[in-house]
Amino acid sequence: MARDSSLCIILVSIYILAWLSACDGNIPVGNCSESDREALIDFKNGLQDPHYLLSSWQGSNCCRWRGIGCDERTGGITSIDLHGDFGIPSLVRLKSLRFLDLSSNNFDGIPIPEFVGSLENLRYLNLSIAGFRGTIPPNLGNLSNLQYLDLSSSYSLSTNNLGWISGLGSLKYLALDRVNLSMVSSMWISVLNWFPSLSELHLAGCLLSGSISSPGLVNFTSLAVLDLNFNKFDSKFPQWLVNVSSLVSVDMRFCGLYGRIPLGLGELPRLQILILSHNYYLSASCTQLFQGSWKSIEVLDLVSNKIHGRLPTSIGKMTTLSNFDLSDNLVGGGIPSAIGSLCSLVNFDLSNNNLTGTLPEILQRGSEICDSQSSLPNLRYLRLSNNRLRGYLPSWMGQIKNLEDLTLDDNFLEGPIPSSLGTLKNLISLDVSFNHLSGILSEEHFASLRKMKFLVLSSNSFTLNVTADWMPPFQVIQLKMGSCQIGPSFPAWVRYQNEIGSLDFSNASISGPVPSWFWNISSDLSNLNMSLNRLHGQLPNPLPVARFAYVDLSSNLFQGPLPVPISIVEALDLSNNQFSGGIPQNLRKFGPLNFLSLSSNRITGGLPESIGEMQLLQVINLANNNLSGSIPPSIGNCSLLEVLDLQNNSLSGLIPASLGQLQELQSLHLSNNKLSGDLPSSFKSLSRLETLDIGNNLLNGTIPAWMAEGFIKLRILSLRCNAFSGEIPHQLSSLSSLQVLDLAENNLTGNIPSSFGDLKAMVEGQSRIEYLFYGRGSTYYEENFLVTTKSQPQLYTKTLSLVTSIDISRNNLDGEFPEEITKLAGLLILNLSRNGIGGQIPESILGMSQLASLDLSSNGLSGAIPQSMPSLSFLSYLNLSNNNFSGKIPYTQQMTTFEASSYYGNPGLCGAPLNVTCPADEPDKPRTTEDGGIDNEFIDQWFYLSVGLGYAAGILVPAVVLHIKSSWADAYFDFIDRIARSWLLIGNRRAKLRRNRRQGRR
Repeated sequence: MARDSSLCIILVSIYILAWLSACDGNIPVGNCSESDREALIDFKNGLQDPHYLLSSWQGSNCCRWRGIGCDERTGGITSIDLHGDFGIPSLVRLKSLRFLDLSSNNFDGIPIPEFVGSLENLRYLNLSIAGFRGTIPPNLGNLSNLQYLDLSSSYSLSTNNLGWISGLGSLKYLALDRVNLSMVSSMWISVLNWFPSLSELHLAGCLLSGSISSPGLVNFTSLAVLDLNFNKFDSKFPQWLVNVSSLVSVDMRFCGLYGRIPLGLGELPRLQILILSHNYYLSASCTQLFQGSWKSIEVLDLVSNKIHGRLPTSIGKMTTLSNFDLSDNLVGGGIPSAIGSLCSLVNFDLSNNNLTGTLPEILQRGSEICDSQSSLPNLRYLRLSNNRLRGYLPSWMGQIKNLEDLTLDDNFLEGPIPSSLGTLKNLISLDVSFNHLSGILSEEHFASLRKMKFLVLSSNSFTLNVTADWMPPFQVIQLKMGSCQIGPSFPAWVRYQNEIGSLDFSNASISGPVPSWFWNISSDLSNLNMSLNRLHGQLPNPLPVARFAYVDLSSNLFQGPLPVPISIVEALDLSNNQFSGGIPQNLRKFGPLNFLSLSSNRITGGLPESIGEMQLLQVINLANNNLSGSIPPSIGNCSLLEVLDLQNNSLSGLIPASLGQLQELQSLHLSNNKLSGDLPSSFKSLSRLETLDIGNNLLNGTIPAWMAEGFIKLRILSLRCNAFSGEIPHQLSSLSSLQVLDLAENNLTGNIPSSFGDLKAMVEGQSRIEYLFYGRGSTYYEENFLVTTKSQPQLYTKTLSLVTSIDISRNNLDGEFPEEITKLAGLLILNLSRNGIGGQIPESILGMSQLASLDLSSNGLSGAIPQSMPSLSFLSYLNLSNNNFSGKIPYTQQMTTFEASSYYGNPGLCGAPLNVTCPADEPDKPRTTEDGGIDNEFIDQWFYLSVGLGYAAGILVPAVVLHIKSSWADAYFDFIDRIARSWLLIGNRRAKLRRNRRQGRR
């Protein structure tokens, strides 16, 4: 007894529920036995009760004590309801106990007491979430009268064997939620199949795994509720469930199920709830699955699976359906108008599918069937985002009077928003962002939206037209109107939004200063985006923003010194403005930032050492400023850094070796500075690096071969315009992800490695756009890179993932053009110009089928231009000038698109487009004839040349004339007509003269 007391002295409050009577549930009025009273007194004495929670436990009749229930006839204690926070007594002497509820206590990790298994009359036992820990005692299987058992825990209880359950022959309700069953045999379902009276089975989050085996002959004749959610099965959907006709609710979300959903589920007569969401690989055809009866269905939740096909019109027969959620699937086709028949529908969610067509017209039919003034009278949530829906928003949306959430973002909807939406008094959330909607939004559109909290209209072409003194009827929490025309002046009505926490006015055509009253609002904003406007003036310093806010004021005309946030923020983007001065020396004032972008300003001075104290930073973008001095080694302490962009500054000195500590670094831009020395060997640890851009510096040494082993994910490598020397390491060819290789303008020597033909990403090419973004939340860094193509630098951002390029121009390379390089079928740009490369271009260059730009100028290449080159149909830039090519230019197909300048400086070349006739094409020497053939032939050539020129002019000039001035057309064609008649007359005379001469010779 002393041992039990020492374990259970816990101070708590007791919540007493209506206790159960053994007979009919009435409040007990009998007297308890002396032995039962003594057992309870012993229990009380074993507790500390400073708050006198058991003060009613006095007197001889313990049946009247709080929390105690007795049998009316015998006075035996039948129930103890002490759920709340309490300790557990030694209650073994209460032989009549039938109801024991000790749930929601805190027993501080003690095991479930063994004596509970000896309370043989128990029918109800609830020990859930009570702080017990360890193995479930097998002697609980002795409770043969037990009907209700709940041992749900927080992963603190476990059992290796469910065999003890077989002794609970009367069991109707079993809950073992979050009990660790990971070591239980996969035959657990067969054990439970022996309980024909079991009506509810709850095994959520039990770490069950493997296959859900078939129990053989299904004995679940009473099973109504089956809850297996959040387990780790790797199993096909259990087909045998279609034979359990008593099922009312099935919850198997997040279970790792795959395979086809059996169609027989639709024929279960009592099934009301079916939740199979987030299994990811469950599949079914909509047309087949929803053809079933579904007589009683209320909830169909199949989110995040592989449901496919079109929704059939038979969906309109599910008259009891209230929640229909097929979001994140592969549903295609249109939305059937039959949904208007679903009078009980509360939630309709088909977001993130492949829906097409227009929104159906359902108004009249639905209102007739539902005997209501509108269709879908109970609908509160309509979510169709991220599909391919087109057309206008139908007017019936404004008549769904109970609608609270309308989400239609990321579609192709067009036209205006019906003003009838402004009458939806219950509307809380409206999101139509990222569509092609347009038109004027007036005060009428918002007239009755008093409950509106989330208004998202971004990325459309709306124009807001409200009066200067408009006061919106709503108080929103989130207001996003990016890319809507709100300006030209800052909207005064925002002043009255007292609850706003997220504001997006980006690209909203707002100009002028930010009014001073706005900064009183901003201190409550967790998300502020006013980028891409023409706002100017100085920002308050310190900048009033909310704690942990995301702040984006980029691409404006703000001036003055950099403002420091008044409180810690998570993201700060002040790029593309006119801020000047230096970066504050104590960057800790900015707080624990994870995103900092100050690029494209007029910032001077050096990088402060305190930048190394910003250890949560993921993105540092200080590009395009006037920063000087060296890169502080302390940046190596920013262990979470993914992007470091310092390009286009005046930084000097060595690249600090400490950058090699940045294990998460994926993008490093140091180009266009004055950095010197070697590439640090510590960089070989940057195994996640995708972009290394250190061009246009003063770096020297050799290109290290360890790059091939260290940079296994590298996409972009630029060392251009430095002083690197030595040979190009052939090991670089093992960089399987490399798409852009730029080694131009160095002092490299030797041959081009033949192994470059093995660069996998250039062999296969890139056919899928992959947006290269870094960072978290609503602010991000977009990868960018200047690729030299057609002798001009071109900045790539969103399509950078498609670019493949090799530029080794302006070096001292020699050797022959490597035939192996022609295996790069996916290469778009190849520039080997201004080297000493010799040999011939191989005919196999035809294999470079995607080549768009080829520059081999200023080398020592010789021989003929391959006859296969005209077949390079994507080639749009060609420069073969200043080599030793000879022979006739293959001037056909794609080669006819290039001018003579592409071939200048090759004395041995001839043929079009050069004005050099090839020897084989020279005409025979002119012959002297009796009729003066030389003169006549010259006249004939001039005649046909004139006709040819006239023909060209006749085609081109009228087009120009007609576009310039139609009144000139008559005069022009009259002139052409006279010229044609003159030439026709001359031609006839010449023909007549020749005939006469021939007749005279005869």
